[in-house]
Amino acid sequence: MERKLYILAIALEAVFANKFRSMLTALGIIFGVAAVIAMMAIGNGAQQEILDQMKLVGVNNIIIMPKSESKNQEDSEKEEKGKQAAGKFSPGLSLKDAESIKLIIPSVAKVSPEVVYESQIMAEGVSAFGKVSGVTPDFFDVFNLTLERGEMFNDEQLKYGKAVCILGSGLKAKLFPNKDPIGQYVKCGNVWLKVTGVLDNRSVSSNLTENLGISDYNNQVYAPIQTILLRYRDRSVVTTAMIRGGGGGTVVMDGGMMSFSSGGGSEEDASNQIDKIVVQVKETIQINQTSEVIQRMLTRRHAGVDDFEIKVPELLLKQEQRTKDIFNIVLGAIASISLIVGGIGIMNIMLASVMERTKEIGIRMATGATRRDVVFQFLSEATMISISGGIIGIFLGLTLARLITELTGILTIVSASSIIISFGVSATVGILFGYMPAKKAAMQDPVSSLRYE
Repeated sequence: MERKLYILAIALEAVFANKFRSMLTALGIIFGVAAVIAMMAIGNGAQQEILDQMKLVGVNNIIIMPKSESKNQEDSEKEEKGKQAAGKFSPGLSLKDAESIKLIIPSVAKVSPEVVYESQIMAEGVSAFGKVSGVTPDFFDVFNLTLERGEMFNDEQLKYGKAVCILGSGLKAKLFPNKDPIGQYVKCGNVWLKVTGVLDNRSVSSNLTENLGISDYNNQVYAPIQTILLRYRDRSVVTTAMIRGGGGGTVVMDGGMMSFSSGGGSEEDASNQIDKIVVQVKETIQINQTSEVIQRMLTRRHAGVDDFEIKVPELLLKQEQRTKDIFNIVLGAIASISLIVGGIGIMNIMLASVMERTKEIGIRMATGATRRDVVFQFLSEATMISISGGIIGIFLGLTLARLITELTGILTIVSASSIIISFGVSATVGILFGYMPAKKAAMQDPVSSLRYE
């Protein structure tokens, strides 16, 4: 044991005798370890974002939304003209669609229709711009939203469209910063609503809001959907003013629901009673089949007019996750190459060191050192360089991960496994690439080595 400790001391002395060269030798390992840790941190952060987004969009959800006019506008105009000529008019997305989906499709667990209006929201002299959403209690279950305080809508409020609402946490902080809002009134447009509850804080990324149509829950007022339709606006109700100003508009009846199809610019406002329907499926394996059934069902109900689109957030997020996984694998592979290059650098420097210290090797072997001692000495030097490079690389990797988050806003999560793996690989690389120079040193002939100049 003392012999090995003595050899380790000699190896350590040799490493410190050439500090600058040892540092240059370890650079490949340092950057390789740092790159692996940083890349794995980015991958872990991306995976965590996907999981968080899955929680936000809810489990097993299908989102149905009116199709934007900007999508395939020219084709849709041609198709619409053809259908109008054939006497086909779509009633647009309506409550009747949501009720039919819930009643007819057995794989559906919950259906959450939603109508949203932008409005100026006021309370006690303080105003804020936000959205007023008409929803049902299923909305809060589908998106896993809970109340911080207060109560949910009751059956009477839902049935008769009572003037009540639930505030998002962001609006509560703006309108009632130092006061309990429960029982207070907020003015949404020209409608006064009594606050019965406040939602827990729930943050949503802008990317999720744009791609999947998920709302910013914190800055909205939620009221029973019948309250919004009765007291705020119901786009399916045709008024005398709409008929007079419609320029030959047409009233279309569909199962007791009325929608107004106008030849003027108000067609988009009048064509959809609600803005979104979220369908929660009972089992994950039923999502694809259910979305296909909904597609066919709504196509028939909308007289064949392609005025809606169906999104499956889980499938979109899984596809995004697969893309990110491939990207992370590529980045990890590139980062791992740095470790191999670093190992080659160690081998080259150690081979050069063997050549420089040939006479030293001869003296050591002439004074009693065995070949095993020489192998152990040079292998210890290579391992020390790789381990020290690995330690420095760990701290550099942690710093890089933090800088990436602060400078780019990309979430990074450094896991213990990434540190252990990168450090273990760096040590292994040092041993593997250090063995050949150590073996070459041990195979030197003592007499030839003593004569070497």
